[in-house]
Amino acid sequence: MTNPESSAAGNFIREIVVQDVKAGKHGRIVTRFPPEPNGYLHIGHAKSICLNFGIAQEFRGICHLRFDDTNPTREEVEYVEAIQADVRWLGFGWGDKLFYASDYFERLYQYAVHLINKGKAYVDSLSADEMRAHRGTLTERGKESLHRNRSVEENLDLFARMKAGEFPDGAHVLRAKIDMASPNINLRDPALYRIRHAAHHRTGNRWCLYPTYDYAHPLSDAIEGITHSICTLEFEDHRPLYDWVVQQADAPCRPRQIEFARLNLSFTVMSKRKLLDLVEKGHVAGWNDPRLPTLKGLRRRGYTPEAIRAFCEHIGVAKRDGVVEMALLEHFIREDLNRRAPRVMGVLRPLKVVIDNYPDGQVEQLDAVNNPEDPGAGIRKVPFARVIYIERDDFREVPPKKFFRLAPGQEVRLRYAYIIKCVGVVKDDRTGEVVELHCTYDPETRSGSSQAGRKVKGTIHWVSATHALPAEIRLYESLFVKADPDDVPEGQDYTANLNPHSLERVTGCLVEPSLAGASPGSRYQFERLGYFCVDPDSAPGKLVFNRTVPLRDSWAKIEKAQH
Repeated sequence: MTNPESSAAGNFIREIVVQDVKAGKHGRIVTRFPPEPNGYLHIGHAKSICLNFGIAQEFRGICHLRFDDTNPTREEVEYVEAIQADVRWLGFGWGDKLFYASDYFERLYQYAVHLINKGKAYVDSLSADEMRAHRGTLTERGKESLHRNRSVEENLDLFARMKAGEFPDGAHVLRAKIDMASPNINLRDPALYRIRHAAHHRTGNRWCLYPTYDYAHPLSDAIEGITHSICTLEFEDHRPLYDWVVQQADAPCRPRQIEFARLNLSFTVMSKRKLLDLVEKGHVAGWNDPRLPTLKGLRRRGYTPEAIRAFCEHIGVAKRDGVVEMALLEHFIREDLNRRAPRVMGVLRPLKVVIDNYPDGQVEQLDAVNNPEDPGAGIRKVPFARVIYIERDDFREVPPKKFFRLAPGQEVRLRYAYIIKCVGVVKDDRTGEVVELHCTYDPETRSGSSQAGRKVKGTIHWVSATHALPAEIRLYESLFVKADPDDVPEGQDYTANLNPHSLERVTGCLVEPSLAGASPGSRYQFERLGYFCVDPDSAPGKLVFNRTVPLRDSWAKIEKAQH
């Protein structure tokens, strides 16, 4: 992890809430998770979800789920439903506290009228380009609009006509009257309302006048009685505007905005714009592509909500932005799946093995442990016969030093079965490729029997040729080749760092017959290969697995080395 604050797993926001509770500032803690329904949630949102719902749970408060649906041109019911499903999947609920900013459109409008009457807002008729030019820069003060000093009566009239649909998009905006010379550009008379003749997913064509996020968000918080409005660091410079809106509108309560560092992961992107770009340009197969950091993608890949929650708790809540290594997230996935995932055997690249001295036609049902980490998981039966398949990488015709798997004249133990010895190799006459091995087995070495006898250094997995099921295995690597995808030469964008080998589809795989009824979403550890999840593309007679994470744990090795 490159963020030194994260390893401490601190939570300064929790400490603020603790102090507020001790001081008796609030009768009940009320937080909210306020997504915009213009895309799918990703792992960064999971951090915010865990933080907002977690604080509410810890202090016996309530967390609202509120959709900030103030931009009808980008929002869809599909996103609303997906967000609710993702929050529930993570293990959180909101009871009857489901809200929308659109619930408050009439009240927000009346607040705006109130601001106009107070002389704190005005209708501006500058074009968008003119407004940008008037805004100034970080070193240059802004320039006041010619319309800034319109009378209250004229502003009220124009604002009412904007609501009535009399003007086209962009003809006017309602702006706050604050300070065009403010060093904080967000306070230079920001827009509060804009005209958009677009149907809204909840209110239809009832409105053509929509509030901006910076106006609707603080007032929605105030209307709902939010005590702690928790958001990411990019809103820190917006906090003075947040407070100004609540105060000048004479809102019913004064929420406290607190900013924290967003979650950034190495080897991926968290920007909604970039995620949408990846989907629309076909770089990935959709929002639920297992290579994406979206919760839909992670769920399809086999990540568990328990592991994600543990990861979010571990990294803590910092005040400075940083980057968390993807290896740490994968470590938490392994830790969780190691405890819960049943063990099975599967062969990705099969090599045929004939056991010459095993009785032809005989089939044994061998005992295999379902999960050594869970004594209650029991055992299953695995069929063993004369012809089996092993992993091609588990054989070397000319083995390197310390190669303890199968080689000519070399012995190896078959997992849950017998010790076998390679006595012959069959090659393709044309290519010279090894296509079949002949072995003998020692019948006195059946695993688990009192006569298991001698030991060998290597143990490999296998499947019975007669009983194995065909499968497709999808192997995933990082979506980008660089930890920082934006690290590109001038003139290129982040897509230049896309990993062309981020997905490998391996067909012709074989898995043990116990997986015949495996349902989509089921997770397994393929012994010696990694953790895998049944993909929704699976169908009767067509098993498809996504590799969730390999067995190697680079983060555990890093921690061990540090200790």
